[in-house]
Amino acid sequence: MLQTLRNAWKIEELRKKILFTLVIILLYRLGNAIPVPYVNVAALQFYFTQLQNTVLGLYNVMSGGAFSTATIFALSIQPYINASIIIQLLCIAIPALERLSKEEGEEGRKKIASITRYATVGIGLLMGFAYYMLMKNNNLLDTSARDSVWAAIIIILTFTSGSALIMWLGEQITEYGIGNGISIILFASIVSRFPTDIVTSVRNIMSGELSWWLALLVLLMLLAIIVLIVYVNDAERRIPVQYAKRVVGRKMYGGQSTFLPMKVNMSGVMPIIFAQSIASLPATIAALAGSKSDSWFMKLFDTTSIAYAIIYFLLILFFAYFYSTIQFNPVEVSNNLKKNGGYIPGFRPGKPTSEFIQKVLNKITLFGAIYLGIIACVPILVAHFSNAKALTGISLGGTSIIIAVGVALETVRALEAQMMMRNYKGFLS
Repeated sequence: MLQTLRNAWKIEELRKKILFTLVIILLYRLGNAIPVPYVNVAALQFYFTQLQNTVLGLYNVMSGGAFSTATIFALSIQPYINASIIIQLLCIAIPALERLSKEEGEEGRKKIASITRYATVGIGLLMGFAYYMLMKNNNLLDTSARDSVWAAIIIILTFTSGSALIMWLGEQITEYGIGNGISIILFASIVSRFPTDIVTSVRNIMSGELSWWLALLVLLMLLAIIVLIVYVNDAERRIPVQYAKRVVGRKMYGGQSTFLPMKVNMSGVMPIIFAQSIASLPATIAALAGSKSDSWFMKLFDTTSIAYAIIYFLLILFFAYFYSTIQFNPVEVSNNLKKNGGYIPGFRPGKPTSEFIQKVLNKITLFGAIYLGIIACVPILVAHFSNAKALTGISLGGTSIIIAVGVALETVRALEAQMMMRNYKGFLS
């Protein structure tokens, strides 16, 4: 990875793209430090210490801590992510959107992207209003702003415009920088919390609250998880495909052998994000209803409890199968192979081929779901049996590690692809 960065830095055009990406990240981090007016930040931070095991705690991690300080970028990329997921599901449920995304090519994708932008603004308004009501109902606003309509408008519009600005910054990185802009911003938000977590762990070791051998064990565990993510991230099941020979005019086509690649972790990190949100809902509702953190219900759904780990793991299995079903259609793949004269050796074209592909899909989805479940639940189990909650807070959970490592690998591949393209240009010229 470091060698790739050094080689990319030597190329002037790539160096400009890297610097542009870094400037956008710097602007994003500056926006995370500017608070929204009329908010009692100290009271809000104290309030969030009681909500670490809830959905709001997850939002706080995804925003790099901006959600708990009510900055202009507090909503981060959550509205965009939610809008993208909703539009993807609607493209499956609504035939008009499905035709738009598949049949109209680049123009259709542009229209889908435009619809996603409008949906992001709408969801940003809803989330901004919900966040304002949360602060108002819990007396987290300044005294002068609690009953002021003008203050409510300013706070809600600031949150909404901040989420829209983050979406625009991400698009600028995608177009003029390196890698996927939204992923880069999410990566920056997650990584920005790591130094704080490390300092907290060191302080706990120095104060005697945490034993050094346990900290070393967790560090080795995190390194092992990273190695596992790197190994599985590019793993795929290759199904052999043979194309029949065809004579068109005086030329013969086909006859070659190839393969159909199926990624082991086809759904990425989305099953963990959805499972984490739903598994945290009971604690979120109880916390907003005024339940104390030491009550039996909050302890049952604590992010270090066995009950939470079991529910979390089962939800990951469910969403892994759900997303693989949405993203990969064996019948469609089988029909495309049949139209192009391709077949899987040992299986007749049509239904037998689609059934075989479905069987393979079920197997690799199960393996991918178990892999995600292990990464997500190992920190929870370590925290439960060691009682070291400071080590396995939500910011060091499986979601954060998978996103950070996945974006790093994706960015390196993007750099390598651009360097390869420039090498070909130099060769041809």
